[in-house]
Amino acid sequence: MRILFFTFFLIALCLSSAYAKEDMALATVINNKGETIGSVHIVQATKGVLLDVNINGLPTGTHGFHIHSVGDCSDHEHFKAAAGHIKGDGTAHGLMNPNGPEAGDLPNLIVGESGTVALELYAPDLVIYDRTGHAKNILMDDDGSAFMIHADPDDHMTQPIGGAGARIACGVIKEQ
Repeated sequence: MRILFFTFFLIALCLSSAYAKEDMALATVINNKGETIGSVHIVQATKGVLLDVNINGLPTGTHGFHIHSVGDCSDHEHFKAAAGHIKGDGTAHGLMNPNGPEAGDLPNLIVGESGTVALELYAPDLVIYDRTGHAKNILMDDDGSAFMIHADPDDHMTQPIGGAGARIACGVIKEQ
C-alpha cells in the first residue's frame, strides 16, 4: 500500500511540475552590443500574462516597451529580425488609441538616473502557449516573440510605433 501511495505521489508531482512549466517563460534582455542587461519573467494569468521586468544599463528617460511578433534578437545592432508588434484582431497601435491597443502594446518604461527599471505589470489577452487549439496572441508560437525597448517614449497613439524610435534592447521569450 505504501508503494502504491508513493507511486501516485510521484506521478502527481511530475504532472504538477510539467503543468507549472507551461505557465512560465523568460526573456533575457540584451542591448545593441549584445550584452545581457536584464530579464523579463512571464507568468500566465487567467486572461493575460504577468510580467516581472528587471533591467539595468538603460539610458535615463522614458522608453517605449512592446512585445514583437518574432522571437529573434540576433541582429543586435537594430533588432529588425523581431519584426513588428503582436497585433491582435486588426487593432491599431496605442494604449490611448480608440481603435487599439495591439496585443503587444505595453506601458512605457520610466528609467531613473541609476539606469535600472524594476516593475511588475499585467498584459491582457496574451497567452504563453496555446492549450486550447484556438488561442490568439500566443507568445510561444512557431516563430516565438520578443520584448523590445525603444530609445524614445511611446505616445500610445501615433502609427505604427507611437514615435518610440530606435530599438535599443531586445529579449527573446523562451521556455523557463
